[in-house]
Amino acid sequence: MTLPETIRWRDHQLQLLDQRQLPHHVSYLTITSLNAAWTAIHSLTVRGAPAIGIAAAYALAQSMRQVAPDQFRETLIKNAAYLRSARPTAVNLVWATDVLLDTAEVEPNYDRLVEAAIGIHEQDAKVCQQIGAHGAHLIPAYANILTHCNAGSLAVSQQGTATAPMYHQHAKGVPFHVYVDETRPLYQGARLTAWELDQRGIDVTLICDNMAATLMDQGKVDLVIVGTDRVTANGDVINKIGTLNLAILCKHFAVPFYVACPASTYDKRTPSGREVIIEERDASEVRQQHAANVRVYNPAFDVTPANLVSGVITEHGIAHTTEELSQLITRSSLNTPRAHPT
Repeated sequence: MTLPETIRWRDHQLQLLDQRQLPHHVSYLTITSLNAAWTAIHSLTVRGAPAIGIAAAYALAQSMRQVAPDQFRETLIKNAAYLRSARPTAVNLVWATDVLLDTAEVEPNYDRLVEAAIGIHEQDAKVCQQIGAHGAHLIPAYANILTHCNAGSLAVSQQGTATAPMYHQHAKGVPFHVYVDETRPLYQGARLTAWELDQRGIDVTLICDNMAATLMDQGKVDLVIVGTDRVTANGDVINKIGTLNLAILCKHFAVPFYVACPASTYDKRTPSGREVIIEERDASEVRQQHAANVRVYNPAFDVTPANLVSGVITEHGIAHTTEELSQLITRSSLNTPRAHPT
């Protein structure tokens, strides 16, 4: 089965698959303003670091369609800063807006910004395919894989990052099985990853987040592959809350722990995970049916130290050390934008 497109650009309009409605309803939200784009990113209508970057690029370009030339640069910087504030942790949001800011310094016009956004979108599809090809050998026949949150097709343009090696092997007819963490409190694993893998005919089992240790203790997990919202210069991994738990368990049970990371998600400007702003979301996401007056701590991400990571799967190969990762990323064919103080 073909999964719905996460992001569509039609007749100068941005359309986003509303992932809040999945798996029960497939519907698209048409973005008509910069504020609507900010809300869609913040509310997780669109989510996943690469998808957020692609959506932000289109939204930023769209916001500039009617802007006068003498106000173009100033307005673009202001709009980029506003979009970035929607979700502070995912580095692709900054990366994509920086690409458009760099583009405007050479050709400050709407059509060129749209071309740059389309380029980001198309390149993402190629990157996912390459990550899949490089990581496929990690999945032998009859392997049991565990993944967390959603780093699948719904988080990018297609194939996903963490799921790309799975799709690659599935297309070759290699039999394997995937355990999917439900990923509380918003259940991206249960609602999104389990659904999309099942739709593609992959053998999948949904588990509660607190069952991973038991599975590993029983020898039922051969490999963990997760995505990431940012990998810092020293190799620390910032990903959905609960990732650190898995990495620690993998270390204890000697299970390989791999992270799928496109070049656009590698943040060489930030020394380590300690410097990353971790987004804290509304308490209502956790409370749900629980006591309304209890204090809630709801960080969306955690930091996994580099020394707990077996390897990082990039579009250029697998890095097993921070030095290897830096070398692989420098080979990227993607634009490497300069930092803009917005």
